[in-house]
Amino acid sequence: MASDGNTGMEIFNKEFPSVVILDLRMPGMHGIEILRQIRSINNEIPVIIITAYGEIRSAVEAIKIGAYDYITKPFDNEELELTVKRAIEERSMRQEIYKLKTQFGLAMPLFEQMGSSAEIMKINELLGCVAPTNFTVLIYGETGSGKELVARSIHSRSSRKDKAFIVVDCGSIPETLIESELFGFEKGAFTGAEQKKIGQFEIASGGTIFLDEIGNLPKSMQGKLLRVLQERRIRRLGSNKEVEIDVRVVAAGNERLESLVESGSFRMDLYQRLNEFCIEIPPLRRRKDDIVFLCKRFLDITNKELNKNIRGITKEALGILLEYHWPGNVRELKNVIRRAVLLSGEIIEPKHLVVNILETKQQQYHGEDQTSGIRHQIQAADCAASSHLDINSGKELSLHDTVAKCIEDAEKRLIEEVLKRTKGNKSQAAKILKVDYKTMHYKVKKYGITIQTTPEVNRNAQNLA
Repeated sequence: MASDGNTGMEIFNKEFPSVVILDLRMPGMHGIEILRQIRSINNEIPVIIITAYGEIRSAVEAIKIGAYDYITKPFDNEELELTVKRAIEERSMRQEIYKLKTQFGLAMPLFEQMGSSAEIMKINELLGCVAPTNFTVLIYGETGSGKELVARSIHSRSSRKDKAFIVVDCGSIPETLIESELFGFEKGAFTGAEQKKIGQFEIASGGTIFLDEIGNLPKSMQGKLLRVLQERRIRRLGSNKEVEIDVRVVAAGNERLESLVESGSFRMDLYQRLNEFCIEIPPLRRRKDDIVFLCKRFLDITNKELNKNIRGITKEALGILLEYHWPGNVRELKNVIRRAVLLSGEIIEPKHLVVNILETKQQQYHGEDQTSGIRHQIQAADCAASSHLDINSGKELSLHDTVAKCIEDAEKRLIEEVLKRTKGNKSQAAKILKVDYKTMHYKVKKYGITIQTTPEVNRNAQNLA
């Protein structure tokens, strides 16, 4: 119980209750504002509004915001008790349906799996355009960012959804076996081929084949793959007969194929054939809006897996998760939450998080492999960002907004420092910060950064653009 809104939010952040009974009229903060804060932290906890008869309009507004139900004063205890019971049962049912969907791999909208940040919603829009077609799709993203999840979403939203979805990791198959793995072989095709084997392309016929880490495909296989993509036929090793296939190809990698083409390790014609449609998944550090959602998703999944009932994450632990750089992206976050659920009793606290917090600042923006000067710039940028936060200003602080503002300030100052070092050369600055030129150009424009450049640097930047 709490007698005012601020106390109520403190209790909510510590306890993560199953249901909230909320009065609209309270000292300090109106119930509508409390409701908004609760929804921003966890939008699945049902909130029951208690209101006077004359405030029905406010109660209706609360329902639109996301309140579960409202009851007018004076209320009947049995009615309130029944409403609470129904709210908890419905929440439990929704969680069970969600867990079953996750367990059996049923098609879910991308935002139900990856979050609802602007970046993910943009990817979701792109999927809506390309999924119903037969376009070959190329997906870029760092390790653990969710490339296979996006590929599965493409398949599940296409007309091929009832057919096979086959995953091939091109980086894990030895070069001597890759052809037989993809296209199969006939009995006696080579020593040890005691019976015929159907290749992955043939198995995927009618459905989708996902070629992960396509950049690792041996040069000797690239021409054969190109021919398959063009002719839609495969030939098993040891056979003279071609087999027609109807398969959609989705490929992925953490390194841009243009760079591999330039270095001579990837064929230009195969790159052009694969690059009919391109999707880039931003790393988790660039979409921190999704971290709270993903934490809850992994918490629910692991509770089910371990038969536990961890109720949530403390504000302090969540702050650590929001600050961390996540070099391993979503996969690393999932592992951290799974271990935390295993270690905790009722609620996840900082002591349950197995992440290297001490190195977070040094790793920011991939600074770990740069010079110590870059590391110091990052730390200085973080300190500068923190200096903009005045906790005595009297304004209510949102953890999410504060973290986002600090990140933006740090990012801007870091880019400014690196551009000063490169005398305004955005291409060189992009290489130092390990981002592509388009991203660097976008960030400079977004933050209104102006650096004095030489005519030669301007000419090079224009040529690159």
